[in-house]
Amino acid sequence: WYQRRVRAKEALTFEAQVINMNHPGKISAGYTPVLDSHTSHIACKFTEIKLKIDKRTGKTLEENPKDIKTGDASLCILKPTKPMVVETFKEYAPHGRFAVRDKKQTVADGDKKSN
Repeated sequence: WYQRRVRAKEALTFEAQVINMNHPGKISAGYTPVLDSHTSHIACKFTEIKLKIDKRTGKTLEENPKDIKTGDASLCILKPTKPMVVETFKEYAPHGRFAVRDKKQTVADGDKKSN
């Protein structure tokens, strides 16, 4: 198993499905919270919110929304502020999931979809 695995690479940007669980305001492009992914804790910038999607079906509700509110699911482009290794949830689940933290509380969670 170990010999067949491809070495993990640094992600310059990545696409992720993010579910806003408990943010007091709205999440919009430019927001830079800390992402906890496996053992890393690195600030990542929401550079673009591509889609607002239905949590249950995955169908697109709105393209290029201005922001996402508590309870919304979205497809976003994130950019780490420091070198960070993340893998897609499909390839390796423990490294593909992350929590979005702000002011010492979890405000959203997500799964990495692609580089």
